[in-house]
Amino acid sequence: MDGVNRPNHLKWRMWAVVAVGGAFGAASRETFSLLVPEVGGVPVAIAIVNILGAFLLGFLYEALTRPGISGDRASRLKLLLGTGFCGGFTTYSSLAVDTAVLGIHGRPGTALLYVMGTVVLGACATWAGIIAGSRSAKAAREAQ
Repeated sequence: MDGVNRPNHLKWRMWAVVAVGGAFGAASRETFSLLVPEVGGVPVAIAIVNILGAFLLGFLYEALTRPGISGDRASRLKLLLGTGFCGGFTTYSSLAVDTAVLGIHGRPGTALLYVMGTVVLGACATWAGIIAGSRSAKAAREAQ
């Protein structure tokens, strides 16, 4: 049984929700990576994916913590979209490998710019996502 009183992290159905979100996230990242070519030998697709994922996580964080959405529904959406989809979509390991490869191939400045740019832009994207989520929640409340 999936136990009604058990916390979400102990419910197999919630694990399945994360797995489904993760599968779609990983498939989306791979598709994006295949569609976006490198620019000057720099794998920009991974940087873009991580920045988009940071925006989405910021948006979800803000939009799903506002009043008006049930706790159970918000929890399932966080698991599906935040932990699952964004967890599968974003990739620190590829960012780290791509940075190391750039450095090993004699491009340490490009490697540093790549990793720092991704982190700084990701932080800005998270902030922008939080603002967008806040505005979205506000617009939804005003529409009611």
